[in-house]
Parts: sequence; structure tokens; C-alpha cells
Amino acid sequence: MASLHAVVVVVAASLLLMAAFDGALVHADFYNDVDFVWGYQNAGIWNDGNSLSLMLDNVSGCGMVTKNQYLFGSIEVQIKLVKGNSAGTVTAYYLSSTGDKHDEIDFEFLGNETGQPYIIHTNIFTQGVGNREEQFYPWFDPSDDFHNYTIHWNPSQVVWFVDGIPIRVFRNYESSGVPFPNRQAMRAYSSIWEADEWATRGGLVKIDWNSAPFVAYYQYLQLRACPWYGPSSSGECSAASPANWWTSPEYSTLTYQEQGQMKWARDNFMIYDYCKDTERFDGAMPPECSLPKY
Repeated sequence: MASLHAVVVVVAASLLLMAAFDGALVHADFYNDVDFVWGYQNAGIWNDGNSLSLMLDNVSGCGMVTKNQYLFGSIEVQIKLVKGNSAGTVTAYYLSSTGDKHDEIDFEFLGNETGQPYIIHTNIFTQGVGNREEQFYPWFDPSDDFHNYTIHWNPSQVVWFVDGIPIRVFRNYESSGVPFPNRQAMRAYSSIWEADEWATRGGLVKIDWNSAPFVAYYQYLQLRACPWYGPSSSGECSAASPANWWTSPEYSTLTYQEQGQMKWARDNFMIYDYCKDTERFDGAMPPECSLPKY
């Protein structure tokens, strides 16, 4: 594990990057910008729409979705995960289109027994095909306080950020035969549900309903993304223009500093990489695994 000093240095640098990431923050609120799609009785909104909770009990979990669809930009929110014994629970935060050939970009937080670390599970689907999982231990207790989780998505790359630190990149390698999610608008979703058949140690640890209710807290939703109003929006959201800050060259790849941060996170906290699982793919690895990360 990295030393405490290294963690402090990296986090301090990441906060500076977050401040500079984009000056045109688009503030959203949970009252006006999301709908509850199931288990609405287990959700709550307060603090003038800036704070939200999603709860799982032995009757139901719950889920929300943004009212608008988006094509490119950054979606971010601060989350404080379920405290204590969260084994068997999953709190998900992801972007997704609809249909059998859907695109999807995932953060999933797999609960664990008290005292054991959460697992940050990431995945990406293109044209309905996933199987691109990467997993990490967080370098903090994500149930002690709020932490920022950002999905940045533009025509060149998808980046998963945790507190401004990139932990994963999926580059646009369509020219090499790798599908990329750049044609379907997506909504942002979040939910909490029971998944004890697989979530904790492959389903060996079941949910303890004596610890219910399980509550995840959210604040400061930011939707810095291009709204989708139909097929005509595709060109508008992809066009290189000052308004489309995500298309500027500086966001087409990670900076050297971000590359160093991602190496730090992956060297110290990564626990699964599909590109290293040769047994799973019987040696026929996905083509992006042999291409540069940056």
C-alpha cells in the first residue's frame, strides 16, 4: 500500500485538478433533475434539493434516473456509502442508454462485512457487450464521508475519476475495431439493491437484515454534459467548439500528471483487470488490451 504521505500528496494534487477541470459547472438538484424509477418510498430529498438518500430494506431497494439524456461531458456526484455491515448490498452509479444494444459506463460499490473494504467495481458496455470489468479497493473508507465520483465521457475517451484521481481510461479505438460509446445518448442512474448472490466474496457472504436499513447518501450532483434532444444533437454534442469544452484537445487524453495519478491508483489499489485474465478469455484477449492506455 502507498504511504499516508503519498496519499496526501496525490489527493492534494487532484483537488487542484478538480478545481481547474471546468469553470462552467452546471449545478443540478435532485428535486428538478432526477426521477425515482422504483422504490420511491425508500428515497428522500432535502437541503433545497442538494441532498438525497437511497435506502434498501427487506421490502425494497430504490433507484433514480436523470430526467435528461446526455451525449458527452462529465456527470459527477458525491456519495457516502452504507455504513457498517454492508455485505450483500450494491450501490450503483452509472450512465446507460436503452435497448439490447445499449451503451453503459458503470461504477458499482460492492458492500462488505464490517471492517472489510468496499470494492469499487467498474465496467463499460458498448453495443450491448460488457465483460470489461476492473476492480479497486478505495484508499479511504467511503462510508465515513462524501467522496466525488465522476464519469467523464467525450469522443476520445471515457475516464472514471475518484476524488479527481483517474482510476481507469477506455480510449476510442474504433479504428482498431474496438466499439466505442459515441452514438447513443445516456441517462445517469443510481440505485441500491440486494445482490448477495454475487456481491460479497462471490455470494459467500449474505445480507444481514438485522443491519437494515442500508442507506447511501448523495450530494452536489453536477451535470456538465451535452443535453440530447434527438438525432440532430449528435453533431451538436460532438462538434469542436468553445461551448463543447469536452471536445477541446486538453481533454482528448490524460495529462502527464493524471497519468501518474492513475498509475499510482492502479499499482496500489487495483485488484482485478480483465485484460490480465487470460484464463477467462482462453488467451483470446479483447483487442483494446494490447493498445496503449493513454
